[in-house]
Amino acid sequence: MKSTFSKQNYILFLAGIALIGLGYLLMIGGGSEDPNVFNPAIFSAQRITVAPIISTVGFVVIIFGIMWRPKQNQESAK
Repeated sequence: MKSTFSKQNYILFLAGIALIGLGYLLMIGGGSEDPNVFNPAIFSAQRITVAPIISTVGFVVIIFGIMWRPKQNQESAK
C-alpha cells in the first residue's frame, strides 16, 4: 500500500510547524505588569515584523509540503 505523502513531505510539515511555533514564541512578551503604565517594547521590530514573517514562511512551507510530489523514475511511472 502506497502512502499519499512521502518522508520528505512529513519533514516539510514538521519544519513548517516549527517555524510557526518559533514565530509565535517571538511574539510573546512586551506587556506591562501595571495596566496603567505603557511599555513601548510591545512595538519592537521583533514582534511587529520578524515574528509574523517567520510564521507566514511556516505556513508557506506547510502548503509546499502538501503540494510537493517526489520525482518518479521512468520505469516506476509505466
